[in-house]
Amino acid sequence: MHCGLDFFLYLCSMKTREVIGWLDATFKPEYQEDYDNSGFLLGDSRSDYRSALVALDLTPAVVDEAVRTGASLIVTHHPFIFTGVKRMTDGSATGRMVMTLAKNDIAVYAAHTNLDNLPWGVSGVLAAKLGLKGCKVLSAKSDAEGGVDGAVGAGMVGMLEEPMPLEAFLKRVKDVTGIPFVRVAPLATDHWPQATVQRVALCGGSGAEFIGDAMRAGADIYLTADLKYHDFQRTDGRMVLADIGHYESEQFAKEIIFRAISEKFSTFACRISDVQQGIVSYI
Repeated sequence: MHCGLDFFLYLCSMKTREVIGWLDATFKPEYQEDYDNSGFLLGDSRSDYRSALVALDLTPAVVDEAVRTGASLIVTHHPFIFTGVKRMTDGSATGRMVMTLAKNDIAVYAAHTNLDNLPWGVSGVLAAKLGLKGCKVLSAKSDAEGGVDGAVGAGMVGMLEEPMPLEAFLKRVKDVTGIPFVRVAPLATDHWPQATVQRVALCGGSGAEFIGDAMRAGADIYLTADLKYHDFQRTDGRMVLADIGHYESEQFAKEIIFRAISEKFSTFACRISDVQQGIVSYI
């Protein structure tokens, strides 16, 4: 009985550094891109860990939610400190968030391009939700080890079980992501009515730089976000190119993070933010 009580008290006295260490081991910050700023961003690693709140972005509303629910750790996909910061004051939203977080002993951790580059990460979960089979990394990192078939990197490419009419597949994409419409550059106009797709490439978030990789992979369609007007001209009608929104294509990162924390630290509460939503509205 005494041993059982000691074990219970041990579980209830976990430190934030233990959770951070496990997040590092799971989401592997070493796989992030050189320009990125993933990992433990703010907080006292020696503080007691109470619960976690998961969001795509750190916003004032998410910070308020963490305070209200008693969370001791916020885990986001996008890092809120990304470029050089010269001051933290109440004169900026970031400064006010940092002061609120510090006053309430709330730590912040981000898993960004490292979660993009893991095969089971942002693009991997989107591929699974769209029903793609036999998936492989679209653009592998040459300096990384591990992952499926030894590959980590950006995007995924896989196959639908059967060829689908293009319009039917785009409807599936909209249903899965919740986006009301898709910006799309089809094949030559006269081929649009009978166009079908089976080999699908995708990259959650901004993936214009991988259009060439998708074409070399023989994809019938490439799904990504943040495409510019001239990006749509790069396929020369040989591959369908579809912009499905940044938030919409990355939203399932929250599920990945939530599931990973909940399964490992089942004694402690973890929840996905109720206030988080995409920055862009469709009207």
